[in-house]
Parts: sequence; C-alpha cells; structure tokens
Amino acid sequence: MAEASEQINTPISSAELERRWQAVRGAMKDAGIDVLLMQANNDFMGGYVKYFTDLPATNGYAVTVVFPRDDRMTVVGQGPFGMVRDFPPGEQGLRRGVARFLGVPSYASSHFTADYDGELAQTALEAYAGATIGLLGTAAMSFALVDFLKRGKLSTAKFVDASELVDQIKAIKSEEEIALIRRTAAMQDEAMGAVFEAIRPGMRELEVAAVAEQFGHRFGSEQGLFLCASGPVGTAAVFGNRHLQNRVLRAGDQYTLLIENSGPGGYYCEIGRTCVLGRASQEMKDEFVFVLEAQELMRGLLKPGAACKDIFAAYNEFMRSHGRPEEKRLHCHGQGYDMVERPLVRHDETMFLASNMVLAAHPTYVTAGAYNWVCDDFLIGADGVAEKLHKFPQKIFEID
Repeated sequence: MAEASEQINTPISSAELERRWQAVRGAMKDAGIDVLLMQANNDFMGGYVKYFTDLPATNGYAVTVVFPRDDRMTVVGQGPFGMVRDFPPGEQGLRRGVARFLGVPSYASSHFTADYDGELAQTALEAYAGATIGLLGTAAMSFALVDFLKRGKLSTAKFVDASELVDQIKAIKSEEEIALIRRTAAMQDEAMGAVFEAIRPGMRELEVAAVAEQFGHRFGSEQGLFLCASGPVGTAAVFGNRHLQNRVLRAGDQYTLLIENSGPGGYYCEIGRTCVLGRASQEMKDEFVFVLEAQELMRGLLKPGAACKDIFAAYNEFMRSHGRPEEKRLHCHGQGYDMVERPLVRHDETMFLASNMVLAAHPTYVTAGAYNWVCDDFLIGADGVAEKLHKFPQKIFEID
C-alpha cells in the first residue's frame, strides 16, 4: 500500500487529521450526537469530505462519509457493484481513519441510480437505527440520500443538522493549515504576475486566464475558478466564467481577473486585480482608491468576537455615506477547503469571528464607466489584527 505522501498532492499530516477528529468527537459527545453523515460531489464547495478524509470529492461523483463518535469512518464512493475494501487500524495509505470503503457506480445524471449510495450508507449506519445522526452540509447532500435513509431501516433514528457544530471547529485554522494557506496566497500572487507578464492584444480572455491556471498546477493547485472580463476603457467589464471568455483583447482594453484556486493541501484563497493594455481612465483610478479604502475599513473590522451582521451594517453605512451602492450579495467570507466558507460577513450569519480565521474581502460595485473592485485574503491574528496574506501590489496595472 502506497504511503499517503506518495500519492496525495501535499497531504495533510496524520497528526492534523487526528486533531480534527478528536475536536469533532468531543463536540459530538457534548451535543449527544452518535454519528455524522456528510456527502459532496465536488472540490469547490465540498469541504466537509476533504476535512475529514484528506481526499476531495470530484467530477460530480458523490462521496458519502459516515463518521462515528467512537469508531473509524466508512466511505461510499465510485467503484464497481459489490466493492468492499477493509483497512486495518493505523492505515497510513490513502484511507487514513477509514475502516471500510464501499463502492458503487452511481451517477446524478441517471435517476435510477439515486438510491444506490443510500443503500450503502444504510449498511454503514445499521448500528445507529435508534441513535442521533448529525447531517453536515444539508445543502450539498442529495435529497435521494437522506430520503432513502429516513424511509428505510433508519426511520426510527433522530436526524439533526450538525453543520454548526463542525463549522465552528473547521473555520478556525491550525498552524499547519495557516502555513498551507500562506503558500496558496503566495502562489496566487505569482500567478497574477505571470498573467500580467503574458497578456497581449490578440489573446482571448480564456487564453489569458489559462496562464494563471497552468501556473497554479505547477505549484500544487488542483481546482479553481478563473473569472475574467475585458472591454474598452470607459465601460464596465463584469467578469464571467469560461463560457463567457471568448472576447479577443485589443490595444487600450482593460482586463479584470479573479484567481480563486486551491493551493497546496487543497486550501482556497482568492486575489483580484485589473490591468489596462494602455492607460486607465481617471474614473477607474479614483474608484480604485475608494475600493482600497473600503477594503481597509473591512480589515479594521475583522476582529475576534465581532458579529458578522454588525460588520456588514458598518460596511454598508460606509458605502452609503460615500454615495456608493450598498452590498446586496457577499463581499467578505471565510475560505479554506471551500471557496466560500463560513463565516459569511452579512446580515444572516450567526457565527462570530475568531483568531486564526481566514477571510476574503472583495468590495465590488459597478459604475457607468468602470467595474470597481479589489480582492485579497486576510488572516485574523491572535493580537486582533487582520494580516493581508496577498502581497501582490494593489494598483491598476497599465501595460504598454
């Protein structure tokens, strides 16, 4: 059996995994929860699966994890019918902390396979028919999975949402996690520099964004978003995904890019900057000065113990008082194994900020002649000061 370090792209240490499992099991005991159930099908916002197993869900294929309070895990994922793999205690290969892997060829695109994962999860949960089962990330779970379990042999079990319990632990990063997040931010700094070195008139938007993606792969990135847009100076170029990145750059154009990819260990950060293949307008320059002020305001508000709804209210008051639009979406949020992770800095978040949380702050608004924004990640320090993790210059780049 191959060691984890031979196959996993920047594996998390076994000591770190043990720390997580111990912390969660302690919280489960306090809450009277006997076993956790989670499911994900992607490594953009499937962080629970990665957090517990150090292996992400990918490609739209469901991965279901059963995490008992007093035993090792069972994982259900892609494999042939009838696949059962048992692992000895102390397994140091790919399945650390896992007692059994159950395989099944199920696909979200084929409705008649909808119960297959549930059948195997039911097998793994048989001992918990009268117990309390905590669900993690119910918005990411398939309806078919939970519906099957509640109708079957677990119909007498008590199902509760345990997301809050785990989120409080997962949002506060360990020293090992912070070190990896710093590497992600540094990787993105260099990727943005590589993009601005390579960009030229005649390139398609997608080709420019691909420079950042390829750079990331060289330094441990596995997945990510690369949103961009371009247009003549004097227009608002609002970025889009790959399907909307066909425009060919011309001399004098502006180009806006968000690099939001995972780095070593699978941790996400995000950085956003704008360049001009010529000269920026005065409006672009003036509004960029303001978005830097807005981000700096946020930085000062990111303190241990702060309530997200209060920060959100203060930010919008700042925007109103300076004649700019209020935020109606999400301009500041946690990051880690999920691109968007709690806490969300807005009116409906109940989590309070704490030291060693990592948050992205990207004040953004549109005016008639410009798309105005900046994006960087911040680490809330033990001293209450939010450190900006990205070191790439904060300016509009004018490229000749």
